[in-house]
Amino acid sequence: MFEHRSLRWPITIGVVMFVVLAALLVGWVIVLAFNLAVQPKLAALYIALLSTGAAFLILAIVGTALYLTLSIKAINLSRRQSNFIDAVTHELKSPIASLKLYLQTLNRRNVSAAEQEVFLKDMLEDVERLDQLINHLLDVARLEKDRVGPQPEDVRLDQVIAAAAEAACQRYQRPADTIRLDLAPAIVCAPPVDLELIFRNLIDNGLKYANEQQPLVEVSIRPEGASYVVARVSDNGRGIPLSLRHLVFGRFVRLGSELEREKPGTGLGLYIVRSMVARLGGKIRIRDRDRAAGTTFEVQLPGRPLSASN
Repeated sequence: MFEHRSLRWPITIGVVMFVVLAALLVGWVIVLAFNLAVQPKLAALYIALLSTGAAFLILAIVGTALYLTLSIKAINLSRRQSNFIDAVTHELKSPIASLKLYLQTLNRRNVSAAEQEVFLKDMLEDVERLDQLINHLLDVARLEKDRVGPQPEDVRLDQVIAAAAEAACQRYQRPADTIRLDLAPAIVCAPPVDLELIFRNLIDNGLKYANEQQPLVEVSIRPEGASYVVARVSDNGRGIPLSLRHLVFGRFVRLGSELEREKPGTGLGLYIVRSMVARLGGKIRIRDRDRAAGTTFEVQLPGRPLSASN
């Protein structure tokens, strides 16, 4: 399939074409220089031929470079689209199949009150999963459509993160101490919905990829000078290889094969985070967790300590 095609062949073909064109250019120059030495009376003609031939060969080299670049972009785009289709299909099919099974069971047989409670709980989780998928798609559509965003206002970042952490624990049915908070009070001038979206996605991502036996997510806020605030969201999972960190913020990008993945998701969460942070004039980096396994997402935003606002 085209979407799974390796980039090795386009790159190899491009390199071969570069070498051939460079050899033609060098050969053209040598031949004309030899003829010029043999027949100096035709110097003007040879110089004109040399200039024309060199120009055409340079254009051919530029065209080859553009072709190679566009081919690589097309293959990468096709891969991302394939990943997106696989992810969305899986995210839709699994909860819908689960809901269908529960509803058929409730419809065809008598179920005890305890079983009904379990069924309803699982069905609500499936609905929540569908709701998250739809929200992600809507968030991306809003990012693409609305380049300016809502009006910013002074927001307590520590309160936004605390609320996002509490909601995430409820959503994933984790104890409250699964997320450890170390939040210095800070003010960020930004739309509240954007901040909520950034840290909801980062905390959800941390819970999703934390160690399964003893999940732990640590979130901290520290001022950086008088005009910036740094928030760090760390998990104790396996971490992200250094060579792949530049990929995870891409749209529809998820590492590994979509159909072999156990964790739900569409590959849109970190794309949304990066886009929102950039729109707020901030930066996001991926770092190793201090003295332990896991990943730290470091978000730098224009802001100030709470004491500086009084």
